[in-house]
Amino acid sequence: METSFIILMYLLLVNTIGFYLMWADKRKAKKSAFRIPEKTLFMVAIIGGSIGSIAGMYRFRHKTKHSSFTIGMPLILLIQIYILIRFLLPLYALS
Repeated sequence: METSFIILMYLLLVNTIGFYLMWADKRKAKKSAFRIPEKTLFMVAIIGGSIGSIAGMYRFRHKTKHSSFTIGMPLILLIQIYILIRFLLPLYALS
C-alpha cells in the first residue's frame, strides 16, 4: 500500500474520532454524565485530529467559551501545518 494512502486514512480516522469525541462530550455534559477528560480531547487533536476536533467544537458549540480550546485547537492545527510544510513536503519533493 502506498504511504500517502495510509497517512490519508489515518488522518481521516483520527479526525472522525476527534469530531465524535466533541459530540459525545457535549451530549454527556447535557446529561451531567461522566465527561471525557480535556486531556483526551487535546491528545486526539495533537496526534492529527485537530481539524475534526475544531469542526466538532463549533458544530456542537462545545468548549467554545474556553480560551484553552478556542486558542489551543487552532494553534495545534497551525503547528501541524507548519510541520507538514517544513518537514514532510520536502521529503515528497525529493522522490
